[in-house]
Amino acid sequence: MTLSPGALLRARLQKGLLVLPGVFNAITALLAEQVGFEALYLSGAGVTNSLLGMPDIALITLTEMAQQARYVARAVKLPVIADADTGYGEVLNVARTVEEFEQAGLAGLHLEDQVAPKRCGHLDGKQVIPAEEMVKKIRAAVRARSDPSFFLIARTDARSVNGLEDAIARAKRYLDAGADAIFPESLQSRAEFETFAKAISAPLLANMTEFGKTPYLRAQEFAEMGYIMVIFPMTAFRVMMHAAREALRTLKETGTQQSLLDRMQTRKELYELLRYADYERLDREIAEGDS
Repeated sequence: MTLSPGALLRARLQKGLLVLPGVFNAITALLAEQVGFEALYLSGAGVTNSLLGMPDIALITLTEMAQQARYVARAVKLPVIADADTGYGEVLNVARTVEEFEQAGLAGLHLEDQVAPKRCGHLDGKQVIPAEEMVKKIRAAVRARSDPSFFLIARTDARSVNGLEDAIARAKRYLDAGADAIFPESLQSRAEFETFAKAISAPLLANMTEFGKTPYLRAQEFAEMGYIMVIFPMTAFRVMMHAAREALRTLKETGTQQSLLDRMQTRKELYELLRYADYERLDREIAEGDS
């Protein structure tokens, strides 16, 4: 019997540390699968920046994010966890978010306790809602999922607002409300990650983003502290944007792309990634069957 995406994710977590690269569309998901990752993270910032050309300040809608999730989940055989921001509203909105994301083929999502409109977790000026309001959102999410394996992660941004103790206290309440895992956002030292892990007996997710408040730690270091998931939400996005900008500058200045050829994915490599030959074969088989 085929496992559901959530059940597949839970089975993989039983094996130990899971590193999830951030993807923002189907083609980057295919790349991550091709190089051997076992699960993916659909970055809300990555989707917002690439799809809308806008900053990550809750401008993307539930339907836009759910559609992108469908494309990604359909493209790969891996479990995918998505960023669901604040649930796109209050309790009933959270319930619909879970339904839409589950129907899109995702393995799980994370909800955060920021005040809407949210801000990037590593910027100043965030605010958090009262813990009891987040508890209601989590309860709504638990009730809304049709597959009990659908993985619900509660993210708390309280460290940057009220301090580490409040973040820990909130995490415990969120687990009691039914969250499957906890995502402490923007912890600022290895010591804080260690303190949090010692205080919370549950699956933990660490965010190893760039240019933020968290120091650069290797995935294995997080594992040694007790974290079972590590996301790198914007790493590929930032590298790709830098490379694309340099390519465009070269094209603008020289009028030719020839000096860039050795830095390109070839047509053959792209077609292999997209399984172009499989589509040709299917088309040929159908055509021959009709003759």
